[in-house]
Amino acid sequence: GLADGDADAFFHAEQNARLVRDAERYYRTMFHGRVESWNERDRHMAATLEALRAHLSARDVAPKIVVWAHNSHLGDARATEVHRFGELNLGQLVRERHGSDAVLVGFTTHHGTVTAASEWGGPAERRRVREALPGSHEAFFHGARVPRFLLLLDGAGEADARLAQPRLERAIGVIYRPETERGSHYFEASLARQFDAVIHVDATRALVPLERTAEWDRGHPDTFPTGI
Repeated sequence: GLADGDADAFFHAEQNARLVRDAERYYRTMFHGRVESWNERDRHMAATLEALRAHLSARDVAPKIVVWAHNSHLGDARATEVHRFGELNLGQLVRERHGSDAVLVGFTTHHGTVTAASEWGGPAERRRVREALPGSHEAFFHGARVPRFLLLLDGAGEADARLAQPRLERAIGVIYRPETERGSHYFEASLARQFDAVIHVDATRALVPLERTAEWDRGHPDTFPTGI
């Protein structure tokens, strides 16, 4: 077989070729709708993950791989309302293939600040995260009055039973629009089925961008709905 260095070089070349092929397919699906393009992207993520696992396994090592991504990619989509529209994600695909060998971990927060843009292609801003909506999973966690905690979800206990019920869950990504937060950033989800564990940070702080700007340092106060 190939030496480790040669095998790595071949793997990188193969992945680059797969990326070009899948990117072409992805941009074609964008003309058909958001769900189709989203599914194409997450299938590419899953295929890349499986290729990496196979590559590492060829060295007679059982790999443990950690994937850092947004909740919307890592939580099992079947436990959320997007599943009704045919949307899948990486967490679902990995759990379907690997079962209990896959551990899905989510992050939640109640309030704080976030680095995000107001619109696609806009500059990074340090924006205030509004308090979570009443009745949401985040509001439920806030009620515990614990600054930060790790919750393991195994389907047992009173908390797990409550989190198995569909509730609002917030998703903040590249864009944050507090003025339309309910429609732009909330969806219904059964947290106990979506994740195996949840890390809750009640008051979050914005990540500092590598290229800070005066606009980011100044911050972007959320004045909605007064505009004052």
